[in-house]
Amino acid sequence: MDNPLLVLADHAASWRERELPPEVEHHARRALLDWFAALLPGCLHPPATLLAIALASERGTGHAICYVDGATSGLRHAALLNATASHTVEFDDIYRDAGYHPGCPTIGAALAAAQAQRATLRDLLRAMVAGYEVSCRIGMAVQPSHYRFWHTTGTVGTFGAATATALLLGCDAPRMAHAIATAATFAGGLQQAFRGAGMSKPLHPGHAAEAGALAAMAAAGGVTGALDVLHGAAGFAAATSEDSGKWEKALAGLGAPLAIAEMTFKNHGCCGHIFAALDAVRELRAEHGFAAPDVVAIHVGGYSATKDVCDRPAAATEQEARFSTQYCVAAMLVLGGVRLAAFTPGNLANPAIRAIMPRVSVSLDPELAGAYPARRAANVTITLADGRRLFRHQPTRKGDPDAPLSDAELSEKFRELTVPVIGAPAAAALEQQLWHGDALPGAIRLL
Repeated sequence: MDNPLLVLADHAASWRERELPPEVEHHARRALLDWFAALLPGCLHPPATLLAIALASERGTGHAICYVDGATSGLRHAALLNATASHTVEFDDIYRDAGYHPGCPTIGAALAAAQAQRATLRDLLRAMVAGYEVSCRIGMAVQPSHYRFWHTTGTVGTFGAATATALLLGCDAPRMAHAIATAATFAGGLQQAFRGAGMSKPLHPGHAAEAGALAAMAAAGGVTGALDVLHGAAGFAAATSEDSGKWEKALAGLGAPLAIAEMTFKNHGCCGHIFAALDAVRELRAEHGFAAPDVVAIHVGGYSATKDVCDRPAAATEQEARFSTQYCVAAMLVLGGVRLAAFTPGNLANPAIRAIMPRVSVSLDPELAGAYPARRAANVTITLADGRRLFRHQPTRKGDPDAPLSDAELSEKFRELTVPVIGAPAAAALEQQLWHGDALPGAIRLL
């Protein structure tokens, strides 16, 4: 087997000179638009707001923009704060086959690097493509066993940030390889951080963005890494998965299709492992016309992460609610959707939602578990007060590559999330720039 790190580094470095085909550019712009949609509401919430205050004395100087407080700073500072904010409201993109949110760490670091380097928007988009491709492929190599203990966005995200930043810093293939190698030993992020209370989870992509940027800056300056660190006996895959990595599978067809063209863009503001169940409940209600008080019981059969991560019948905090099938299904029935409004203090205490939660149960469906991570399905049975039992097999999730959000739906999501934060005129101008502009996004004033 060829050294996977060198294969990935050669591919990533090739994007320095590659043409950006129109269809690839369009997919990258979709990802950038979606990242800003997740970022801006996160700029108003902890932990990013608290982190900005805590690290104010370490801001440094530079041209990278910290959207959390609107000030400029050095590359790593902006990457940390922006990537953290972009993961807070759980609306960030997903690469399904790796169980991974590439946008937060990759774009968080890449945009800061592009602003620091006074690069062009096309430079940024090429760096995003390379960062998504490398990190998503590494994620595929270590899944699904990696997800037992590790938060992929914190671990694998470090590679996306390192790759994108290294490209923007002008690294050739050898230095790109050293950036990826050094990133491997910085990677971290534990599952337990989001199985209970606390603010650590959004810090995972924040750390990944900063650590990946550091790895790239070090490599650009001549610092070397261990080039067998991905597949070696004591390397990244061996340490964080059941074997030394499924590298042949992960590298098959490298660049065709590109990972950035196969993204899931979230249609609900919660953990993606609940999405199929929410889609099934929405479709059953639309078909049969029942209301929340009519529901006696709801059973969700899901894959491993649906059961292990999202079976939370007693969710109390906002973070717990975003990872609770019981809460999110109840919110879908009561509110008609699971967007930002579902996680306000008022709705977290909403008696109508709380009344439904004990009626929702979750179990592991062996057939669905066997198809994970390539498929994210759910089997949902709803029992109504009139005795009807309604069943739906939901084979995929709205927003997945086989059921994608249209450009219009993505824009609608962008406006819904950003207008309350920056106002309609500023949101419209940013949307136009991200879809059609040539200049890098600049400073944005929060309301």
